[in-house]
Amino acid sequence: MDKDVKPIKSLNQLLQGEYMAVDAFNVFISKVEEEKVKKTFQQVQDNHRNNIKTLAKFIQDMGGQPDENIGLKGNMADMKINIELGSKADTSRVVKKAIEGETQGINMAEKVLRGNLEDKSRDIAGEILHKDRSALDKLRTLM
Repeated sequence: MDKDVKPIKSLNQLLQGEYMAVDAFNVFISKVEEEKVKKTFQQVQDNHRNNIKTLAKFIQDMGGQPDENIGLKGNMADMKINIELGSKADTSRVVKKAIEGETQGINMAEKVLRGNLEDKSRDIAGEILHKDRSALDKLRTLM
């Protein structure tokens, strides 16, 4: 049992990042008027929601408990985004912020992937990393 704790902890870190991404995209979506940008943000957000489902189910299947509370760190990140963007943010600034956030999430996922995971956990983390990279590519097309 002790052997399984580390992958679950790492996967929960990844899960936290996905929850933070969903919250961040709620902010981004509320800040833009342009329909194309809003739709792209919603697609990226849906990707993060799917990643959450995948991770939470996998953690449960491993006998762990998904940590679904983003806590203070997540709330502070949301506040920071809101403050940095202000009430009237121009679309390109919001897109840049979204790309920045997505890049941070990918860096975190890469760090988790380099950690001590067994094969199945590594596959799941790799799958999520791949989806997040695709989302980043999608965001870059908005620039």
